[in-house]
Amino acid sequence: MFAVVKTERKPGAEIKTVDPPKIRRNEVLVEVKACSICGTDVHIWEWNNWAQSRIRKIPLIFGHEFAGKVIEVGEDVTTVSTGDMVSAETHIVDGTCYQCRTDRMHVCQNMKILGVDTDGVFAQYVAIPERNAWKNDPNLDPAIASIQEPLGNAVQTVLPKDHIEDIAGKTVAVLGCGPIGLMAIAVLRTLGAAKIFATAGGYNITRMSLAKTLGADMVLSAREHGENIVKIIREATNGNGVDVVLEMSGAASALRQAFEILTPGGRVSLLGIFNRPVEFDFNNAVVFKAATIYGISGRRMFQTWYQVKGLLLKSDFQEKIAAIITHRIPIKDIAKGMELIQTKQAGKVVLLPEWG
Repeated sequence: MFAVVKTERKPGAEIKTVDPPKIRRNEVLVEVKACSICGTDVHIWEWNNWAQSRIRKIPLIFGHEFAGKVIEVGEDVTTVSTGDMVSAETHIVDGTCYQCRTDRMHVCQNMKILGVDTDGVFAQYVAIPERNAWKNDPNLDPAIASIQEPLGNAVQTVLPKDHIEDIAGKTVAVLGCGPIGLMAIAVLRTLGAAKIFATAGGYNITRMSLAKTLGADMVLSAREHGENIVKIIREATNGNGVDVVLEMSGAASALRQAFEILTPGGRVSLLGIFNRPVEFDFNNAVVFKAATIYGISGRRMFQTWYQVKGLLLKSDFQEKIAAIITHRIPIKDIAKGMELIQTKQAGKVVLLPEWG
């Protein structure tokens, strides 16, 4: 089969012919119908500091966001059949550690990540455990089905407690308009947030425009507005600050702004990953504000997936998510997809199975 393979510890990757995966008794073999590029994939492509320290398996077929058709099932598989359309929960867990046995599989102590620790989905076929195969509506556009994994991150960031009451009628700030931040805006609008503020690093016109399209009431550029972001948002909320902040950027400046714009007693969800340790005034930002903080790691298995499924049943929500996919290109042109993301011309890039 054809696959995109990281063959050396340096930037880039190669399209190579490799042997198809052989499935174990508890696995399914899936023919990839669509896959999408994640920020993690960009890091692996660029071979930045994170990738150099994190990637242990070389050569590696990377990529983890996808949708496809099951073409073979292992002997012990009972819940998935050939012909099923599936996507993957990308956290491969042991099922036996303390976290797995206490309803916290998404933070399994011995977790492996599809396309990071194991061969991934930038290929014609991929093998995944039965437990990780999420059955899709066969009528769901494979491109949309392929981005359910990051959409799950957005849903978990918005709803870490399951309570829509935490969102409906509330003011919310989304700091960072990457694809998951944009998805979060769509989720917030669908769940009835009263007012949505969004901030974008630099001046990414494509993503700032998408933020407005998806339902943000005010979109601010970190480059243009800088430290005035706090003043602008506080004035727009009559000095109260916002009820909920979703920090999606991983920027130290945005983390400080998150708590400066938060109303006392409000809630912050932290999804963004920071490049280095951050100095932070916990006393005034958290303790004296009685702030509630949630660290968000992936998706809850599998509560978040059911929430995503429910949201995608709404045609207007599905249209919003489709709008985030700004480019659909053949996987043979993956270098072009990476460039579109690196040059800030894209929202979400979906790769279609055209290899020749």
